[in-house]
Amino acid sequence: DQVRHLSSVSSLSVYRVKDPEVPNSANSPTYRPPPRTKEILVRGQPIKLKYCFTCKIFRPPRASHCSLCDNCVERFDHHCPWVGNCVGKRNYRYFYMFIVSLAFLCVFFFSCAVTHLILITKDEKKPFLDAIKDSPASVIVGVVCFFSVWSVLGLAGFHTYLTTSNQTTNEDIKGSFSSKRGQESFNPYTHGNVCSNCFYVLCGPTPPSLI
Repeated sequence: DQVRHLSSVSSLSVYRVKDPEVPNSANSPTYRPPPRTKEILVRGQPIKLKYCFTCKIFRPPRASHCSLCDNCVERFDHHCPWVGNCVGKRNYRYFYMFIVSLAFLCVFFFSCAVTHLILITKDEKKPFLDAIKDSPASVIVGVVCFFSVWSVLGLAGFHTYLTTSNQTTNEDIKGSFSSKRGQESFNPYTHGNVCSNCFYVLCGPTPPSLI
């Protein structure tokens, strides 16, 4: 089937093509492999769809094939080894809420550990070193959270930037929407402002599973 022309982002779906294999041998003169790419327009921006010879589909815009999961993932963000699967169109909001809540949790634990040590120092009128000896658990929690919070906060901040601009980690790393060789480029998937992008990514309807 031919890839249909996209007039808006909401019309994105998986576009399948006929299996390129034919009953006779691949060496047959009648064998015609599918084209490697097709170009479509999304809000006036040319987007290339690559053919996946593993899944035998033209990958939808923003999709990519994950070698670890061995399938194409729509709105592919990245493969996360910590959660054990890909982060994509249907689970990105849960991944984002997970890392944001984890950042708040690290800050909360660190604040509670430091506050507990300060209260011991003031209420019992002990030197700070004696308070550390009386509550070593608070010291351990504080040290662990102190070294963890920077990476977690950085990750949450980076994905907040991606959410507000409606980009993916894959697109940001590749510089898909950055100006190249003097040619102006823009993100055709953005909804115009920060609030609209956040509502679309985090509060929009969950698309149905394609499996």
